[in-house]
Amino acid sequence: MNILITGGASGLGEAITRTLAKDANNKIYFTYSRSDVNAKKIEQELENTSSIKCDFTDAASVAELKQQLSTFQLDVLINNAFWGTPVKTYFHKIDVTEFQTDFTNYIIPTVEITQAAIAYFRKKKSGKIITVLTSFLLNTPPIGSSVYVANKAYLQALVKSWATENIPYNISSNSVSPSFMLTNLTADVDERIIEQMTANHPLKKILTTTEAAEAVLFLANASTQVNGIDIVLNAGTNIK
Repeated sequence: MNILITGGASGLGEAITRTLAKDANNKIYFTYSRSDVNAKKIEQELENTSSIKCDFTDAASVAELKQQLSTFQLDVLINNAFWGTPVKTYFHKIDVTEFQTDFTNYIIPTVEITQAAIAYFRKKKSGKIITVLTSFLLNTPPIGSSVYVANKAYLQALVKSWATENIPYNISSNSVSPSFMLTNLTADVDERIIEQMTANHPLKKILTTTEAAEAVLFLANASTQVNGIDIVLNAGTNIK
């Protein structure tokens, strides 16, 4: 399979890149913005990977990636890139421009790239879209995460629209919703909070990026009969 992973050079993205690259038959393209050194390291270690610099805050950079998509002969798009800070401050203290900025720099590029991928998938009549969301959409969201959760909720709605509009073309759209993980995005979380989260966790351990990447791997290999689902990774904290 030919796979494009946005934000695939660090954190969960790197785990996804490395997990999917274990299959030598997969060709992995992954984007990065600031992780230049790690992107090159991944390329050197994994021969079936290629890094692409793409800054979501630069419209020209996103446009260039969209133009390249058709040359990848893409089978799977994984929307993982995130721009911004997951936890800011209380909702009433956040300047309204921050909502607009994060939406512009995170949601709009994701929409543009997915539109380009779907256009290509429709021509070849096959394709898979996998989008990384968050279990915060099911649980009580952390204080200060309103901007982050709102953006993920927007993508959650799009995941369903992509699923229903494109299944006649053998294109599936699914998502993965991980709980809290230790990544560069959560590096500033107080150790005492992490200890408390671990103690309260049903498994007494926090979700790892590798575990989340394995869920993405499942969806990448799944039949298109698997469509419009969300895999929540929180040890059964929410069971319907």
